[in-house]
Amino acid sequence: MQNWYEIRNADQVDSPALLIYPQRVKANIHEALRMAGGPQRLRPHVKTNKCIEAVVLMMDEGITKFKCATIAEAELLGMCNAEDVLLAYQPVGPKLKRFIEVLIKFPETAYSCLTDNLDAAREISEEFQKAGRVGTVWLDINVGQDRTGIPPERAAELWKFCLDLPGIRPVGLHAYDGHIREADWEARKRVCDACFEKVDNLKKEIINNGWGEPVIVAGGSPSFSIHCLREGIQCSPGTFVYWDKGYKDLCPEQNFLPAALVLSRVISLPADNKLCIDLGHKSVAAENEIGRRVYFLNAPELKALSQSEEHLVVEAGVGHQYKVGDILYGLPIHICPTVALYERAITVNDQLADGEWRTIGRDRKISI
Repeated sequence: MQNWYEIRNADQVDSPALLIYPQRVKANIHEALRMAGGPQRLRPHVKTNKCIEAVVLMMDEGITKFKCATIAEAELLGMCNAEDVLLAYQPVGPKLKRFIEVLIKFPETAYSCLTDNLDAAREISEEFQKAGRVGTVWLDINVGQDRTGIPPERAAELWKFCLDLPGIRPVGLHAYDGHIREADWEARKRVCDACFEKVDNLKKEIINNGWGEPVIVAGGSPSFSIHCLREGIQCSPGTFVYWDKGYKDLCPEQNFLPAALVLSRVISLPADNKLCIDLGHKSVAAENEIGRRVYFLNAPELKALSQSEEHLVVEAGVGHQYKVGDILYGLPIHICPTVALYERAITVNDQLADGEWRTIGRDRKISI
C-alpha cells in the first residue's frame, strides 16, 4: 500500500513521536527466519528494539537465543524468560557485578558474556568464583572492526587460558564485522568471507588441540545475507526487526520492511523557502552528516539544512505549499539510536495509533 504509513487519528498523536507498525515487525521476523533457515540459526540483537513486545513476537516464532549490549537489555530479556542470552560486551568493574546479579535474578535464562584478553578473563573468573558460579564466555574476535576483540591469530592462547580458569567456561567465538559496508553484494561477500575464514581456521585450531568445539556467532545486519548461507553458525542481525533507510539503501538484497518511523510536524515557516520541523537531535539519530539523518516518505524533496536540539530546518523551495501543522512521516537513516531517544513508541494497526510499547531497554538501569 503506497501510503501504508499514514495514520487516520494523527491529530491524537503529539510530535515528535516514534511509530511502530507491528504487522510489519512480524513480516520482518518471518523474513529473517526464511533467510536463516529456521529459529535455531538466529541470535537477534535487541539493541534496536529494546522492548518486551518485540522480543515476545520473536519468541512466539520459536526464537530462543538473543544478543544484547547492556545490562538493562540483559535484564529485559530475563523479564521475557528468554532461554539463552549473550551479553555482547566484555563486563568489567561494576558492570561485571551487575551482570552476575542479573543471572542470579533470572535463573531460568542462560546468560553468557564476551572476553578478549587475559586480565579481563581472570577478573570474570574471580567474580564468578566469589558468587559460587561458573560463568559462560565467548571470545570476542577482532575481524577488522578494530573496536574490541582479540586478533584471531592470538585467540587460541586465550581460549586455552579460559579453559584452565576455574570460574569460567569458554563456549564460542563472537565475530562482529560491522566495518563491512560495501554496497555491492558480491564485493561485500568477498570481504566477509575473507574475515570469516580467519575465525573458521581458529575454530579448527581449537578442535585440533582437543580443547572442545566452539560455537560461532557471526555478523550483524549488512553481512546477514552472507552469513545466513553458511552452515553451523548463528547469525545475529538486529536492525531487521524495524529496518531503516540506511540499510534499505546499503542492503537492497534484504527484503525487510520499514516498520518504525518518526512522526513530526511543521512548526514554523522561517523564510519563503524554509520549513522548521519539530525533529531535533533529541528525536532522530544525529551521528551522520546533516543530509543523512531522516528521509520523509511523504515529502522526499525536503533537504535538511540545520538541526538543533528540538528543531530541524529544511529547504522546501520558494512557492512550496506546506503549512504550519502539516504532518511528516520520517524514515530514520539509523533506527537503533533513534529508538533509544524515545521512552515509548506508539503502535499503529490498520492505520490507527492504538497503543504503545515501552522502550525499557533504553534505560541505563531497570532494577539492577
